Amino acid sequence: MRWDSEWQQAKQIKITLRKSLISRPQGQRQVVWSLGLHRISSSVVHQNTPQIRGMVYKVRHLVEVGAAD
Repeated sequence: MRWDSEWQQAKQIKITLRKSLISRPQGQRQVVWSLGLHRISSSVVHQNTPQIRGMVYKVRHLVEVGAAD
């Protein structure tokens, strides 16, 4: 995922969990659960707000992000 990609201009973004939360710090686990991701390959659509982008940035190595359809 490139952080400066076109999804930052979209109104809604689709976030998909791609890696396991095993052996991850508690803070990263809480962020992933707060985003609504519970299993690998699960996806959610959120409004593209600064708060959501900050959460995605914290776990960017675990998720895949793109513009929602």
